[in-house]
Amino acid sequence: MTTVVIPAPRPDKTAEPVIENTFFWPAVDPIKLRELLRLEGTVTAERLRFTIKGAISEVNAELYEYRRDQMAAGFKTLAEVQAEQLDGESIQLAEYQRAVCAITAALLAERYRGYDASARGDKRAEAIESTVDELWRDARISIRNIAGKPHNIIGLI
Repeated sequence: MTTVVIPAPRPDKTAEPVIENTFFWPAVDPIKLRELLRLEGTVTAERLRFTIKGAISEVNAELYEYRRDQMAAGFKTLAEVQAEQLDGESIQLAEYQRAVCAITAALLAERYRGYDASARGDKRAEAIESTVDELWRDARISIRNIAGKPHNIIGLI
């Protein structure tokens, strides 16, 4: 017997236009984010866009004071803020994308948890919870890197 696995089709690229951000922050490309998260067609374009917007809102809110300070210093966009370049891209822009990507992945993982009540389902839920915690940690680290703050992430025992 031969098993054939057919991957879920990716949404049409025209169905996933770039998400324009607020005036200071960079736009986010859902297609690029989909590739980074290896989502293929498992998440609809509409659901991914909705989740990315939630992640963008979260990151922008966390960085409100940073944006205010940079604008007071005369910078109109994050791309204008002086930062080291890595592979031809501002580290600040890369960290912003990383934060949005991590929060998007965390939100999707939280929403897509299985409903399997078996022991196998419990183990899977624990693994997903651990992954979600790591994604939120990654997002917080990126946000703090942008803001130039130390990494003090404390978990309750």
